[in-house]
Amino acid sequence: MDSLIKKIYQAHQECSDCPSPQVVQQFFEGLLGLLFPEHSVQKVKEETELRIRMDELKERLSKILERNTHLHGQNGRQLSSQFFTNLERVYDWINQDVDAMYAGDPAAKSRTEILRSYPGFYAIAAYRIAHELHILGIKLIPRMITEIAHSRTGVDIHPGAKIGQNFCIDHGTGVVIGETTIIGNHVKVYQGVTLGALSVDKADADSKRHPTIEDHVVIYAGATILGGRTVIGRGSTIGGNVWLTKSVAPGSKVYYQAQMHHADSEVTDLYIFKNEEDKTQ
Repeated sequence: MDSLIKKIYQAHQECSDCPSPQVVQQFFEGLLGLLFPEHSVQKVKEETELRIRMDELKERLSKILERNTHLHGQNGRQLSSQFFTNLERVYDWINQDVDAMYAGDPAAKSRTEILRSYPGFYAIAAYRIAHELHILGIKLIPRMITEIAHSRTGVDIHPGAKIGQNFCIDHGTGVVIGETTIIGNHVKVYQGVTLGALSVDKADADSKRHPTIEDHVVIYAGATILGGRTVIGRGSTIGGNVWLTKSVAPGSKVYYQAQMHHADSEVTDLYIFKNEEDKTQ
């Protein structure tokens, strides 16, 4: 027992300044509730109250950052101020994502339905907020925020990924978007999509390991796209359960089709690529 106590005590000393998951979650959910009243327990009745609550959140983030300077090596108060200066852009982009989800889902009856109940909204909002902290040079805290969303929605987006405007995740569960993924504007992905790496070697940690998805691409359920050199060209459609490790040209349609050979009941996999002229490749 003495040996165990010593080991645990040492761990506590080494993590004395680690941000608490509960504290980070309270900040994130407080901010989300302020930005979107659909996620707020207490609605704001006056503009002055809104300013007070905004200042309280800014101060809360400042204290988290000031207690954890090892995660960014900068002035925590200045970082918090910069984050809130940039918050209007983050807010506008999240609202554009909501518009994309509403326009892209015939089952959605209102924006309120999306804001209150869609896992795609929650995951993307968490990513947008976390990404803004990430590009300010803050470590760990952005990842904690996206993991809050991951545990709640099943959508795993690394805060380092670069995602353009009007992004839509439909259904959401099982979506994985890796750290060096680049996604353009007006992209839509369905459940079970993986944008991952071909290599998990630690030596490749600083290289581009994940794919690039250009504008106006749709990726259907269960598709897996891997590799830092893999580019999905603008306007392409990637069908369900497709596995890709090579680039496809703009305007491509890629889908999976199983072929049955009746003579010996053998099943083979066939991937069909079509370009903009609809010529099978």
